Amino acid sequence: MIDKTQKNKDLSKLKDEILNLKKSIVNFNFQKSTGQLEKTHQIKSAKKKIAKLKMEFSKMIGNNNA
Repeated sequence: MIDKTQKNKDLSKLKDEILNLKKSIVNFNFQKSTGQLEKTHQIKSAKKKIAKLKMEFSKMIGNNNA
């Protein structure tokens, strides 16, 4: 069984990763607007990763409350 400190570390890692992905999306959008972004699929894949991480985050919070 995982203790609460381990879960808190996992939650903070998820938050950090979501924040980094959001920052990268902003950078991708700037690059796209200036015509520097060649791989436009990176925006879509970053958004999907954020959605998956948020889903995992909500599951972990739900398990903590149960």
